Amino acid sequence: MDTPNGTLSVHVINVGQSASILVVGPDGETMLIDTGHYYDDGEYVLSYLQERGITRLDHLVTTHNDADHIGGNAAVIEYFETEGDGVGAVYDPGIAASTQTYQAYLDAVEQYDVTLYEVRAGDTLPFEGANVSVLGPPEPYIDGEARNENSVILKLAFGESSFLLTGDAEETQEEWLVEEYGEQLNVTVLKAGHHGSSSSTSPALLDVATPKVVPISSAYDSQYGHPHEEVLQRLAERDIPAYWTATHGDLVFTTNGSAVTVATQQSAPTAPLSLRDGTSIEPSASGGVERRAIFSATGGGTAPIDSSPPETTTTVADGGTDPSALIAAQIHADAEGDESSNLNDEYVVFENTGETALDMGGWTVQDESGKTYTVPDEFVLDAGAQVTLHTGSGSDTDRDLYWGYGSAVWNNGGDTVIVTTDTGEVVIEETY
Repeated sequence: MDTPNGTLSVHVINVGQSASILVVGPDGETMLIDTGHYYDDGEYVLSYLQERGITRLDHLVTTHNDADHIGGNAAVIEYFETEGDGVGAVYDPGIAASTQTYQAYLDAVEQYDVTLYEVRAGDTLPFEGANVSVLGPPEPYIDGEARNENSVILKLAFGESSFLLTGDAEETQEEWLVEEYGEQLNVTVLKAGHHGSSSSTSPALLDVATPKVVPISSAYDSQYGHPHEEVLQRLAERDIPAYWTATHGDLVFTTNGSAVTVATQQSAPTAPLSLRDGTSIEPSASGGVERRAIFSATGGGTAPIDSSPPETTTTVADGGTDPSALIAAQIHADAEGDESSNLNDEYVVFENTGETALDMGGWTVQDESGKTYTVPDEFVLDAGAQVTLHTGSGSDTDRDLYWGYGSAVWNNGGDTVIVTTDTGEVVIEETY
């Protein structure tokens, strides 16, 4: 399989006893899957998107129309249509709910004339740089059109890495998935179904998916007891680490196609049976994420490549080059005047502090929201030299590179510069 350009990031947002996932593609394309509970009317989700400089939603996916998944749909649509750059399209399984939250969602779609698609198994969603397949619900619906059992199921594939997002699918739909797709369900990351309910993430699904890691989205004091002990036991029996939004906070999975990096707001146990030993973190908690582990996209079981934060010791790569010698010497996030017309005055200066040249071809530079730049092939930064990466457009030289992005990338109020080598090694993760 060809190595993809850039990186894909999947953000499991801490929204308490509900669900919301942001996907940012290698070219900055965005997909929001669910918007949290009606209790907070999209507040947590909108705050998360705004903090990461997301100005447009290219795709808004509704896995199913329960109020804890569409709670922010109306508010999100209104915000991006009135204060942002719009919503490209909305996708929905087509099974209605008799709630005010559902009606408000449909009213927003109509008011702002947003395109609404009803999707089924076999459909694909257009997403630049990645494959997004709809695996469910089938046609006709299953289990008497129950909303949970007809969730929109998505499989995201980027290089050798993949993500299976099953909404609130329960036993019946999971059985259908396993029977229909079998080993095609094999993925790197499987989001626990239905907030970690024992009715989901079944042994049969786990055995065909064989995930390296499982994120769980639910509240620390869930009134339903999520995640259920039965699910945690299933994960423990298979030595699959779990990340829980209630104790880890926001979760960000970033992949270059061959490895997946996991970053969280705070450190907490990942052994499934020890999840509740972690300290709770509220959905409204502010703060960035830190790298916790890196998993190979394929093969090698479930053990992480690296389960510790970045070390200060130097690792010398093949050929004698030293990737850790690269530093962010200057971050100039606030361009003079109107940023939109002066994008090249927003830049990051990188310096090779080592004694040998760095072959940086294929390396990526990424911000906290997942906007990604890929260094041109065969670009080499000499020992002691600097290169400036400008946000705007221009002609690349050995001292100046141009992202070609159409809007500002680096948030003036704070962001994180993440540099990853072409082999998936994170060499810079600097927050300012």
